[in-house]
Amino acid sequence: MIYIKIDNDVFYDDAVVLVRSFYPRTEVMALKADSKPEENDEILSIEVPDITGLDKKNAHEVFKDSLYKKLSEKTGKKLPWGYLTGVRPSKIAYTMLEEGATEEQIKKHFMDRHYASEEKADLALTVARKELDILTDMDYKTGYSLYIGIPFCPSICLYCSFSSYALGAYKDYVDNYVDALIKEIRYVAESMKGRRLDTVYMGGGTPTTLSAAQLDKVLTVVEETFDLSACRELTVEAGRPDSVTPDKFKVLKAHNVGRISINPQTMNQKTLDLIGRKHTVEDIKNAYAMAREAGLDNINMDMILGLPGEGVDEVYHTLNEIKAMRPESLTVHSLAIKRASRLNILRQQYTELSIENTDSIIAMTEQTARDLKMQPYYMYRQKNMAGNFENVGYAVPGLECIYNILIMEEKQTIIACGAGASTKVVFHNESDDNHSVRIERIENVKDVRSYVERIDEMIERKRKFFGENEF
Repeated sequence: MIYIKIDNDVFYDDAVVLVRSFYPRTEVMALKADSKPEENDEILSIEVPDITGLDKKNAHEVFKDSLYKKLSEKTGKKLPWGYLTGVRPSKIAYTMLEEGATEEQIKKHFMDRHYASEEKADLALTVARKELDILTDMDYKTGYSLYIGIPFCPSICLYCSFSSYALGAYKDYVDNYVDALIKEIRYVAESMKGRRLDTVYMGGGTPTTLSAAQLDKVLTVVEETFDLSACRELTVEAGRPDSVTPDKFKVLKAHNVGRISINPQTMNQKTLDLIGRKHTVEDIKNAYAMAREAGLDNINMDMILGLPGEGVDEVYHTLNEIKAMRPESLTVHSLAIKRASRLNILRQQYTELSIENTDSIIAMTEQTARDLKMQPYYMYRQKNMAGNFENVGYAVPGLECIYNILIMEEKQTIIACGAGASTKVVFHNESDDNHSVRIERIENVKDVRSYVERIDEMIERKRKFFGENEF
């Protein structure tokens, strides 16, 4: 346990994120009057530098700069992203490219101002260039995207903190949930009439926990109520191999779903069992083969680095298995231990298991992507990530997921339907040369039962917002 003693609570959150980055898997808390540190606990006193005359943003930058240097000196470590704590490093590079900065200036900004490594500065720049290239011919300001959330999963993974519900316990609610979801989808289609729909993304949870008939019902409503003539992609996550069947893949193909995900996370059975996945490695391979047989030809596969007990050998095995299947895209996640996950809540049960993520492991994933002729096209970061690295999406050129770019760069309005779904409305300031935007959110309730019972309230909330705002 590390207790943080700080004389200005405004900077407490910044301090916690940085301290946890230098001391992974260590609990960090504020030192309060009633705190009772034990003998092995550390009390870290943090001084706030002089921030007189600085605005809020620059004050936080000065604080993080000062604390990073002190922690780096104290531990003898440097973090790959320096003191950057935001989730979208590529957005910084993207904005600077839009404003006319040179590549040298952008790299210098990451390395000199934030103390990021040259490799990470290069990654942010590479991703930003790819995003800019993909979005250049897209009028994302006048269009919108649609997210459809299916919050059910076959089982809940050890590291998961999403609004997901085990299908076995909620199977009696699925039909009612689908009906409520369709009601919301129909409202959105009516309210967005006359606007161009650019992308549709069905995520979760695991959308393919729905039956083939339920999937067909939802996708049929989307086809019947939205004008899809200009839609550039339709993605459905089919992430869990224990949730798919040949009939479900046939439904996706029949509705012109162009991109799916089949997500092994790891190809090591011991780890699958540990993290709560109720399927085998062979099930992953069978699901992939089924999707190919159905004619689906743009498949993404997710993997996670830093899973408990996995090191270089286990990651190498997973990468080789994925390489043999040759998906069109590969998304590499660095494990983020979220507060609400069982891995964090029950952390005492897993203290003997290593959480390993290193430069050499990251390099292995980059090489595998190159071997599969893929390039990085989107990236984001989360708090408490293993190794303090990042999540990177790689894809064969031309098969990137546009929705992923839009949601990461916050360039376009995304209307979200379903329990726990968050609509983000982007207002572009056309008179501003700095490409500034304002973002407003409309949150749906997370609980499945509450969503079904309060669906009219969810719709009315959107109706009121759309009636009061032009975007």
